[in-house]
Amino acid sequence: MAFMSGLWNSIVGGNEKEINWNEFSTLYLDSRLKYFSVSEIDKEASPIVYAEAHKITFNKTGLGLSYTPLNFVTIFHIDTRKEPVIKCDQKTLSTITKITLINRLQKEEGSQFVSEIRMPSGHVDQPVIEDNRDGTVSIKYDPREEGVHELYVKYNGEHVQGSPYKFHVDSISSGYVTAYGPGLVSGVSGEPSQFTISTKGAGSGGLSMAVEGPSKAEITCHDNKDGTVAVSYLPTAPGEYKVSVRFGDKHIKGSPFTAKVTGEGRKRNQISVGSCSEVTLPGKISDNDIRSLNASIQAPSGLEEPCFLKRLPSGNIGISFTPREAGQHVVSVKKLGVHIQNSPFNITVLDQEVGDAKKVKVSGTALKEGKTHSENTFTVDTRNAGYGGLSLSIEGPSKAEIQCADSKDGVLAISYKPTEPGYYIVNLKFADHHVEGSPFTVKVGGEGSNRQREKIQRQRDPAPLTEVGTNCKLTFKMPGITSFDLAATVTSPGGVSEDAEIQEVEDGLYSVHFVPKELGVHTVSVKYREIHIPGSPFQFTVGPLRDSGAHLVKAGGAGLERGEAGRFNEFNVWTREAGAGQLAISLEGPSKAEIDFKDRKDGSCDVSYKVDEPGEYRIGLKFNEQHIPDSPFKVYISPAVGDAHLLEVAQFPDSAQVDKPTQFYIRLNGAKGSLDGRVISPSGKTDDCFIQNIDGDQYSIRFMPRENGVHNINVKFNGVHIPASPLRIKVGKDDADPAAVHAHGPGLGAVKTGAKTDLIIDTCNAGMGILAVTMDGPSRVAMDCTDVEEGYKVRYTPLSPGFYYMSIKYNGHHIVGSPFKIEATGENLAEIGAQETSSVTVETVQKVSKSAQKQGPVLPHFKSDATKVTSKGMGLKKAYLNKHNQFTVHAGDAGNNILYVGIYGPKGPCDEVQLKHKGKNNYECWYVVRDRGEYIVIVKWGDEHIPGSPYKVEV
Repeated sequence: MAFMSGLWNSIVGGNEKEINWNEFSTLYLDSRLKYFSVSEIDKEASPIVYAEAHKITFNKTGLGLSYTPLNFVTIFHIDTRKEPVIKCDQKTLSTITKITLINRLQKEEGSQFVSEIRMPSGHVDQPVIEDNRDGTVSIKYDPREEGVHELYVKYNGEHVQGSPYKFHVDSISSGYVTAYGPGLVSGVSGEPSQFTISTKGAGSGGLSMAVEGPSKAEITCHDNKDGTVAVSYLPTAPGEYKVSVRFGDKHIKGSPFTAKVTGEGRKRNQISVGSCSEVTLPGKISDNDIRSLNASIQAPSGLEEPCFLKRLPSGNIGISFTPREAGQHVVSVKKLGVHIQNSPFNITVLDQEVGDAKKVKVSGTALKEGKTHSENTFTVDTRNAGYGGLSLSIEGPSKAEIQCADSKDGVLAISYKPTEPGYYIVNLKFADHHVEGSPFTVKVGGEGSNRQREKIQRQRDPAPLTEVGTNCKLTFKMPGITSFDLAATVTSPGGVSEDAEIQEVEDGLYSVHFVPKELGVHTVSVKYREIHIPGSPFQFTVGPLRDSGAHLVKAGGAGLERGEAGRFNEFNVWTREAGAGQLAISLEGPSKAEIDFKDRKDGSCDVSYKVDEPGEYRIGLKFNEQHIPDSPFKVYISPAVGDAHLLEVAQFPDSAQVDKPTQFYIRLNGAKGSLDGRVISPSGKTDDCFIQNIDGDQYSIRFMPRENGVHNINVKFNGVHIPASPLRIKVGKDDADPAAVHAHGPGLGAVKTGAKTDLIIDTCNAGMGILAVTMDGPSRVAMDCTDVEEGYKVRYTPLSPGFYYMSIKYNGHHIVGSPFKIEATGENLAEIGAQETSSVTVETVQKVSKSAQKQGPVLPHFKSDATKVTSKGMGLKKAYLNKHNQFTVHAGDAGNNILYVGIYGPKGPCDEVQLKHKGKNNYECWYVVRDRGEYIVIVKWGDEHIPGSPYKVEV
């Protein structure tokens, strides 16, 4: 199908194939731009339909804390005199629900509360805030929808602790029996499914429950002694279960409920195959200029998305995009924010060019049933469906290998190969909309692979709150090293960096100590031999946490990279920033695992595991039922080390240079076997090392690095890693520091569907590195990344409402705050199915801020108040010749800044001035004068005079 426009010179077509994975992941076929991208996410069972209703409580006079009937007014009572900590008074005043928040901060003049309600439909409503004039405020709200609502409460622009709060609204009045809970809609085979039944005020009558499904489900009940009953049932096979709840021989509202139970250890594999329209625009462009150009296309409805740019063989610029609607579109091409010549351009999209999922034809029995260890094939015909991306995800008990064969005429043969029997969910979307029949439920039979799975769960309590001036601690376990090779720095929210103290608590366990001087998010960098340890840089919040959730949990350690059969392998998990919640640790592989857990009581813990069989294992880490970043982790467990533990590394260099041979030595110490070495570069390229016997048991290992950055050297003996492997070495000037990268902009906050948004990733003074941005959410996003003065601008357009998680990595390390949780609201422009992943990768260049170029080091942004500085001493009133004249300055309550003292007399500056910091922003100053007369003493806290300055002193 040809794409027509009078304003474009030519159309890229033909049968030439061209691949550029990093920039576009595109493959050109039959006058259509087709791109292939593959990503895989393993996760445990997630229900197809899921809405967890939070606990509903009842009492005789009405409905309770988390349950609000329609058309009743709810009052949230907020006490601003103490720290925000939620307390439930459990009282129900007729139809008024009351929640008390205690806030330790004294209510200040000019401070204010802001509140909003997010309804189940996604719409936002504004409650009424009333000042009670006693240090408290009341929030009143009249609900209009059934379901779970979220109350957002902000104090001086920041969420109070616990915000947002969730409460449930129902239209059933008191006196009816109701049931609620996740076990009524979903479940995981082999795990208890739970729900609650409330009979408060329902009178006398018999209560009965039944569960019907593919397996017998054992039911247990517990009377909570408050008019509610906790019910749990254990399904042992996946499938659909009917949960019946009767009161007085009659079904309660909603009964029988349908719960979809999936197999445990759900895995997901995903593949995308897309067709876009590509056109050229007039004018020539160089390869260097293309880096600073960006393009976007705006549809007639106002939907604006970034589109891809490339330099064509003719020298023209080519753009590709997926038409979403017919009509005139406007394409803007800009360089550093300014339109290039002839931009914007107008193009017309015809009806037949718009992708239509309804016109996609799908056929094949593999969408109904399949077999393990076999290729299950079905066909997808997109010939009459226009331009659009085809995305496929398969979720089930195993990660099904997916293959896609294109016959070059718009018909694709797709096959999947699962390794475990059970129920699989197949999501098939074209142009971001489900094709007819999607999602498909497929029953897969056959033999499994006998993979063993072990899981433990531990409740994580919130870490103690830290304050300014208190000792803060971050611990980590890293056996087999010395503290002499460790270094740590802490950067405050104002940008001030200081060295931190590292102490060895016990063998292999270390703690970083620092005393913060301001509230907010600090960055803690911990390096071993000048290389960030796994998990570093860390986020450390001083004061109340501003956010919580699984995306703020970090994990790292040797046990997540490799392991040895028959011995315990360890790694760290840091949950401090995520708040309270349940941490679930699962391990799946050829043999059953023994998992041990040790809580350090400071928001971190040590996890160790032992397996008997070597092979590939998957370690899943979930916090409050959500995977943490980078989970699940693939770990290869090697056979028992044997003689490999005898080997020693000698003369390992601290650094190396590009294109210069580097070597070190291995002593076998009597071990018998073969030695092998391979080096892995930062870009992922693998090369063999040259190994030569030097003398008896001593060997040299030599390699030639070809690029700058941290290289990993795998040294194996008889196929097993030696204890120190992989060895890490820094090659060349690798000054890429993820701790120095920061992100800001509207694209990290609340965004709207269909509206293009952006953010800036500041890489100034962070060195050169690989910048990788990944977006996971309910829809794919068109995303690009362009060069700007302070770093890189990322633009994207979300299509579906919901939460998106943006991971920003620099040289493989998350920057502080990554992944960022972003909420999109607005109209749904694409059908929601499985989680979608979009990504862009850029090789950065050295960036230096303008202020740094002109002025040298950049001063941090201080938060201070000079009016709170006090000073005293005779040296501010009267001075004597040739003597030490003293005064003191106290700035302990004035925040952080720089103290400036200057003394000027009749003949010029004072001869001698000395200033000494006594701790906690208290200073002692003395000066010596040689001439009589009137002097001026200037004392500034930053750029502001302190009260009384300038002083007049008579000598």
